[in-house]
Amino acid sequence: MKKITLLTAFIGFAICSFGQTADEIISKYFENIGGLDKIKKITSVQMKAKVDYGGMSIPIDMVNLKDGKMMMSINFQGKEITQMAFDGETAWSTNFMTMKAEKSESEDTENTKRAAVDFISPFVNYKDKGYTVELMANETIEGAECIKIKLTKKTTLSEEKEIPNIEYYYFDKDNYVPIVVEQEISSGDMKGQISQTLYSDYQEVDGFMFPFSMTQKIKDGMGQTIVFETIELNKEFENKIFEFPKE
Repeated sequence: MKKITLLTAFIGFAICSFGQTADEIISKYFENIGGLDKIKKITSVQMKAKVDYGGMSIPIDMVNLKDGKMMMSINFQGKEITQMAFDGETAWSTNFMTMKAEKSESEDTENTKRAAVDFISPFVNYKDKGYTVELMANETIEGAECIKIKLTKKTTLSEEKEIPNIEYYYFDKDNYVPIVVEQEISSGDMKGQISQTLYSDYQEVDGFMFPFSMTQKIKDGMGQTIVFETIELNKEFENKIFEFPKE
């Protein structure tokens, strides 16, 4: 794995966005991160990371498969805890108090199933998935001038209602990679607030560019940063790591 700076990685790709369409921006994005045809051939992504929690460094293991299966686990005080898993039909997690596996509510499971089609990027085959894109006015965010694209996905379930599922992507104007994604929170105590995911430290992995730092936060608030240590592509995994465990 070779670490490179954004400027080095994408030198020569910067062009003026004036007059460009959303599809042209998305096409440039795929070109800069490795090529759409090659991206479609990726079958799995495993990311190993660490997050600081109360002064402790918590290891995280995340696995995503092209067919929608996914798993995220943490190692907390020597215990392996599944934060989220999905086998294509059933979503589940480990109850932190009882340390037993519990199936997710039907609404959460359905939303997980809908999100599972966005392997690698929601922009892959976005039209076939019924998504639409719209090029917005440029904005400066996190100190960088960005091209803003509105992505309207299929609806999501919230409190037993189908609601709009809209994300705003801010692409760095020079490098055509997303550095911020925003979405309005649709349920829970934070309903109505804007969640932000910040991406940085793009590095090369087997010819593809991935962000090795991801910060999740509420807009204008403090955030939690995940630092990725390794990213591996096209590994094979046994189905049992995604399946709800038997008693």
